[in-house]
Amino acid sequence: MSHTTQGTLLLEKLGVAFALHPYDYDPDAPRIGLHAAETLGIDPGQTFKTLMAEVDGKPVCVVVPSDIEVSMKKLAACFGGKSAAMMKVPDAERLTGYKVGGIGPFGQKRKVPTALDETAELYDIIYINAGQRGLLLSIAPADAMKAAEMKIADLSA
Repeated sequence: MSHTTQGTLLLEKLGVAFALHPYDYDPDAPRIGLHAAETLGIDPGQTFKTLMAEVDGKPVCVVVPSDIEVSMKKLAACFGGKSAAMMKVPDAERLTGYKVGGIGPFGQKRKVPTALDETAELYDIIYINAGQRGLLLSIAPADAMKAAEMKIADLSA
C-alpha cells in the first residue's frame, strides 16, 4: 500500500511537518476513529475524525475528536447557517476524492470551508486521517489549521 495521498502531497508541498501512522483498517468497526485510536494506542480525544456535512445545503468539512458527536446546531452557527446535516456517503466521496473511512481534510478534490474542534488546541500533536483507509497522520494543530484553512470552534454535542 502506498502511503502517498493527495493529503500528504499537499502537506509536503506546503512544507508542513507530519508523520504517518498506518494501522489495520477494520471496515466493520462501529466507529472507525475510535478503532484507529485503539489500534495505535493513542488517546481517542487526540484522534480526530473528518466528517463531511452540509450547512444550508452547502458542503463543509468538520474535524472533531473521534470520541464525540458533532452538534448540528453549533456546526450550522460556526459557518453562519441555520441548519446542518451529515452529507450522504456518495456525495462525500465524490466531493473529496476519498473513500469514507479514509477522508482527511487535506488535499480534498474540492476545497470547502473547514472547522476544527477547539479541543485540538489541548494537544501538541493531533492525529487525522491522511486520506486513505488505515492511515493516520500526526500534525501540530496550528499546522493543520493553516494547511486546510480551518477555523476553530466548539463543535461537540
